[in-house]
Amino acid sequence: MKPPILMAILTTIFTGTILTMISSHWLLIWIGLEINMLAIIPILTKKTNPRSTEAATKYFLTQATASMLLMFTIITNAMNSGQWNIMIIHNNLTSLTIIIALTMKLGMTPFHFWVPEVTQGVTLMAGMLLLTWQKLAPISIMIQIYPSMNPNILLLTALLSILVGGWGGLNQTQLRKILAYSSIAHMGWMMTILMFYPSLTILNLLIYLMLTITMFIMLNVNTNTTTLSLSNLWNKAPMITMMILISLLSLGGLPPLTGFLPKWVIIQELTKNSNITMATTMAIVALLNLYFYMRLIYSTSLTMFPSFNNTKMKWQFQSTKRTLLLSPLVILSTLTLPLSPGLLTMN
Repeated sequence: MKPPILMAILTTIFTGTILTMISSHWLLIWIGLEINMLAIIPILTKKTNPRSTEAATKYFLTQATASMLLMFTIITNAMNSGQWNIMIIHNNLTSLTIIIALTMKLGMTPFHFWVPEVTQGVTLMAGMLLLTWQKLAPISIMIQIYPSMNPNILLLTALLSILVGGWGGLNQTQLRKILAYSSIAHMGWMMTILMFYPSLTILNLLIYLMLTITMFIMLNVNTNTTTLSLSNLWNKAPMITMMILISLLSLGGLPPLTGFLPKWVIIQELTKNSNITMATTMAIVALLNLYFYMRLIYSTSLTMFPSFNNTKMKWQFQSTKRTLLLSPLVILSTLTLPLSPGLLTMN
């Protein structure tokens, strides 16, 4: 893809997301979502092969269904209330259909099936865009309309997403699928706290974006897509391998790394609101995510044969991929926990 075309497509994606985030009119919000959805299709099919075409088709069909349901709900709400303002939701049925449409766009349970398949079928950078930037517009809508949403349905969807994100990643060997299931689980954590403390949803989103972007950039340096390629990386790039392992622990929420901060404050806030059962369940299920991250670390660094390794005789080609932001991202992804009092004060 030529640079001017790529720049035009990325600008369109950026414009669609910003239009959705700053609008209070339902029609403009829907238009922004559509611009965003249509502009990312060429990014998903940048590497032309049957897998990427299949992934782009699955993404388009799912997102188009969600957009159709959202438009139907918007028109019904406008007919009943006479207004297009995002803050005015007429009845419970309208609220339910909006939740269904937005959870489909976010890839939350029970509409999560497309997320691992689409992420697996595209390149690492397209997968990073799919799991990070594409979450901003639907989450911004949910943050604006959360007072009108049914809390029981939202909490049930969030808990199921955390469960599926934990169980789904256990038997995976593809790194993109593991990160996709991690995204499903993190979306569940964000939606759980949305009804109680929306600022923590934003904090969790920012930390999730930082951790996921860091992981994808490090995997893209040597094009690691499977656990086998990751286990062979130790002889070629030991520093990158060590940073990947630490970032995985942070993504799993192990203290004292940055990823522990959102889980800590969310469980604390749920306990304050007398949701001890929900907080306990989420803390236990979070161990599933930590388990398959630890399994990756074990297969990468603790199962190497202790004798002479022929992979050390390979030509060590210098990577030409840019990693300008990698160092600050790794530092922020692992060492931000001491700044938590200041971050919580800002919220």
